[in-house]
Amino acid sequence: MRLLNRFLFLTLALAAAPQAPAQTQGWTPELMLQVKRVGAARPAPDGNRVVFAVATPNMRADTSEWVSQIWVADADGGNAIQLTRGARSATAPDWAPDGQSIAFLSGRSGGNQVFRISLRGGEAEQLTSQKGGVNAFRWSPDGKWIAFTAADAKTEEQEQADKEKRDAWVVDEEYRLARLYLVPAAAAANGERQAQKLNTGDVHVTNFAWSANSRSIAYVHAPTTLVFENTDISAIDVGSGKITAIAATRAQETSPLYSGDGRWIAYTATDDPPTWGFTQHLYVAPAAGGTARRLYQTFDEQPQLLGWSTDGKQLYFTETHGTVNRLAALPLDGGRPVLVSSLDFNIGGAALNRTANTVAMTLQWSDRPPEVFVSRLDRFVPRQVSRVQDPPAAPLGRTQALRWRSDGREIEGLLTYPTRYTPGQRVPLLVIVHGGPTGVFTQSYIALPGPYPVAAFASRGYAVLRVNPRGSSGYGREFRYANYRDWGGGDYRDIMSGVDHVVGLGIADPERLGIMGWSYGGYMTSWVITQTKRFKAASVGAGVTNLMSFTGTADIPGFIPDYMGGEYWDAFDTWRTRSAMFNIKGVSTPTLIQHGERDVRVPISQGYELYNALKRQGVPVKMVVYPRQPHGLQEPKLVLDAMQRNLAWFDQWIMNRKVTQK
Repeated sequence: MRLLNRFLFLTLALAAAPQAPAQTQGWTPELMLQVKRVGAARPAPDGNRVVFAVATPNMRADTSEWVSQIWVADADGGNAIQLTRGARSATAPDWAPDGQSIAFLSGRSGGNQVFRISLRGGEAEQLTSQKGGVNAFRWSPDGKWIAFTAADAKTEEQEQADKEKRDAWVVDEEYRLARLYLVPAAAAANGERQAQKLNTGDVHVTNFAWSANSRSIAYVHAPTTLVFENTDISAIDVGSGKITAIAATRAQETSPLYSGDGRWIAYTATDDPPTWGFTQHLYVAPAAGGTARRLYQTFDEQPQLLGWSTDGKQLYFTETHGTVNRLAALPLDGGRPVLVSSLDFNIGGAALNRTANTVAMTLQWSDRPPEVFVSRLDRFVPRQVSRVQDPPAAPLGRTQALRWRSDGREIEGLLTYPTRYTPGQRVPLLVIVHGGPTGVFTQSYIALPGPYPVAAFASRGYAVLRVNPRGSSGYGREFRYANYRDWGGGDYRDIMSGVDHVVGLGIADPERLGIMGWSYGGYMTSWVITQTKRFKAASVGAGVTNLMSFTGTADIPGFIPDYMGGEYWDAFDTWRTRSAMFNIKGVSTPTLIQHGERDVRVPISQGYELYNALKRQGVPVKMVVYPRQPHGLQEPKLVLDAMQRNLAWFDQWIMNRKVTQK
């Protein structure tokens, strides 16, 4: 079946894709920005159509943003049409229960509001007018209501204080909580719709789900808006306002979904108490309240819940297995998970229809851009329904999964060869470390735009190794927690042994090595240059460089204490010895630093600490600040800048470096 699925996928994808003309120019950052973002796929209630979103960059002289529009396609793979247009994005599409219209979010009238557009065409109708905008929404199954969440808007007094510059604020107080609202799908006689706030208490609502009979909503709530706050699940009777506690422990409970008969609520919950290694399991609890039951653990113990099966006997979820994200089902009778998709399908953004017989998703691979596919769940054979990507702009370097041993462990990574690689040729090698540290490199399309342009690197003649060291997701709980109290230890050896492996294969030139990474990947990059001089250039993106000052300024102050086994005043030597800034003396690696100016996850001061320490020692260093940007770069012009600068940096210090041939 795996070979059959692989054959069907390749046949459909190749048959559907337009043939590219012969190309001689390689991939560039500019070409990579032409690859479209495709996602938010949702099958219609009857499974016969699929709605999805396609985003492209708007980079006019005064604009730098991704603009998303809504598309609809038949599930048999034909007749795709674009439903929305205009300068403002349309996102988060959701089918009306009758399948005749689609609601979506758009900021075309100010802050994000809910709009509805008929499949028969015409102008979109605005359904909400919430001050401050809408966060998320869901149709009721009977089609009469739309539930949505929206943050508390500023009061008139607060707005006046802003104008008069009396706007001092107190840390960890005066939270603008997100509340749960209802708005009727049909307008009143005067053409208006009056939203009503459900009395869920003084809590911050993060996500929610309707019961099949449209009488109740299960919702996830936290006491504040703080990151990694404890979350519980409750259910509210829409008519009476009665609230029933579903799950309330020290764990983080989230993603509630009602069974078709309304008797049960499935959800995910972390360890109790939660840890930053992000272990979680699937539970089922009575919708009327009562004792929850934990189901069998999944492979990676990080399931992303999708929904109930039609017969109510199993739950569907996605989870990463090594470098591939897969679809699986978990029986409610206590049995082990059953894989639905094969290893040859890298699934993203999967969603079920209301009758749970159809799944829509994006599929991609290292050499195939993301497109939308749909499949029946009783026989998983994906059919391509979107064909929005342009033909490949240039040849791509081949990518393969590599495995090697490190401290007795098997470590995996993805090696992309130069576009025109000749076997036996030694080439410069660039190493990329992912964030997290619980991130993972999967078989995603290598020409997707990002700060580290893999396709462009390969076109320039580099080999690129993306390592999944211990601490990564996709390899089981023990592997994911293997870097606790050991940042810069075993994970460092996993990276270096991977480099040695590629050198040993006769591929990498040991005299022309570079390394880069964002967030935790930035931590590892800054750490690596304090431990070895093997790398001739480095690029640190939003990197944690000083564990102590990071913890005192970030929006996740409990993150490093969890990994390091205590606060820095209780484990000072561990924190000090694993921080790049306390090992920075004598570093000589030319280093590029890139950081978002408004990064609250890893504050920009972390970049400045590294920059000044290197500069004061005479090390070639350049720091680039990206205005308005949070932890990840958002604006396409600035993403383009980051890609161009990384290419130029490694070309300067590695590709153009003269090496004496041995």
